[in-house]
Amino acid sequence: MLRTQIYLPEDLKLRLQLYAQREEIPVSEVIRKAVAKEIRKETTKTGSPLARIAALAVKGGHRDLSTNLFGYLYGDKSDYATKKRKTTK
Repeated sequence: MLRTQIYLPEDLKLRLQLYAQREEIPVSEVIRKAVAKEIRKETTKTGSPLARIAALAVKGGHRDLSTNLFGYLYGDKSDYATKKRKTTK
């Protein structure tokens, strides 16, 4: 478990304490939930590797996906690599 210390402006600290009191949960739990929520939003924006694989399958996919899985996700067959090749020609 990561143990860390954070510094908050007084007004935010007070609002955080009041919220935790109202919800009857520790301040640390409020912070953990807020961080987890933010991380989930970021993951949703960027998309997980599994979501990218699923999107390929839904779109009709590539016939060689099972043999070139990592190529599509991270390597020379990824959308990024394909677009980069087209722009450098």
